[in-house]
Amino acid sequence: MSSVNIPPPECMLRPLEVPYRYLFGPGPSNVPPRILAAGARPIIGHLHTEMYEIMNDIKRGIQYAFQTNNHMTLAMSGSGHTAMECAVFNTVEPGESVLVSINGVWGERVAEIAERMGAKVHTMVKSPGGYFTTEEIEKALAKHKPVLFFLTHGESSAGLAHPVDNVGDLCLRHNCLFLVDSVASLGASPLLMDQQKIDILYTGSQKALNAPPGTAPISFNERACHKMFNRKIKPVSYLLDMTHLSNYWVRMHVLYHHTGPVSGFFALRESLAILAEKGLENSWRQHREVAEYLWKGIEDLGLKLFIKDKDLRLPSVTTIAIPDGYDWKELLAYMMKHHQVEMTGGLGPSIGMVIRVGLMGYNCSKFNADKALTALADALKHCPKRRG
Repeated sequence: MSSVNIPPPECMLRPLEVPYRYLFGPGPSNVPPRILAAGARPIIGHLHTEMYEIMNDIKRGIQYAFQTNNHMTLAMSGSGHTAMECAVFNTVEPGESVLVSINGVWGERVAEIAERMGAKVHTMVKSPGGYFTTEEIEKALAKHKPVLFFLTHGESSAGLAHPVDNVGDLCLRHNCLFLVDSVASLGASPLLMDQQKIDILYTGSQKALNAPPGTAPISFNERACHKMFNRKIKPVSYLLDMTHLSNYWVRMHVLYHHTGPVSGFFALRESLAILAEKGLENSWRQHREVAEYLWKGIEDLGLKLFIKDKDLRLPSVTTIAIPDGYDWKELLAYMMKHHQVEMTGGLGPSIGMVIRVGLMGYNCSKFNADKALTALADALKHCPKRRG
């Protein structure tokens, strides 16, 4: 038998070191000690009775956060992208028409996912910060006759909270499922799944919920379930097949499908408990008040907010128009180096247009808003301003 000839890497013989950063970007956000402690609980088996009890708690917590009575409610093992793919893969078959609204990066992602699995993808496109009227949406629904319409509620790449009212009624009228991305908005901006007739809603664990990245709540109503459980062919993904996931999460059959992220579910359960204790309306109010405080401070610095209409601004992620003469990368690097504060630039079509500041959940306070504003002011003072 041959001997080991590759030595242990030096880096693995040193203890893990992780700096403390103020995560004031679009996510992930800082995780509170209570949730960190929950994730550090002893591991139990993913099919143990106690694990199913915790999963049921998570289901109930998601139903509260989403404001839904949907039976088919669960948490995906993966990031928000996992829930995004799960929604599309299970409700759309090759050759079917899909309509995607694109006003930032997340619509672009859904369009590509649907195209890769063989759907006929139609898009409505506006520049970052733009939004779609109900008249524009209805016209596109009538023209393309999709089985699924996608809309981002919290478009974090542009800092926009897109209106959702009445869109569900339009989709119902046109026999189309309404899919909504709330990764950046859940818990920070009002959203009512059942009342707003949203057929499929998903979010991520790492934004206003303040859990570590890696779990993604999702819910399907009866219309969505009827579509996905009466398919002609199986979904392209085995891991994301809701036929199996419904047995694991909803019917809770002790059948092995995959090993769920046990510690991640502990943390998610605790984050949903914190939201339930605070109350949704209190959480929405807090995010709005802190956001308005931050907006005023940004304008007092002489900076311009990217979304002009206050009613369309996303409370959890504020976008600042890049000030004339400054290199946005230098501003971000300065704040990280001298203040340990993370902010980010744009994403996808908003790159080079905005600086993004996120104050979500645990980070959502006027104290942290002041810390962010201090870092911004210092960066503006010390980073070189170039003539246009």
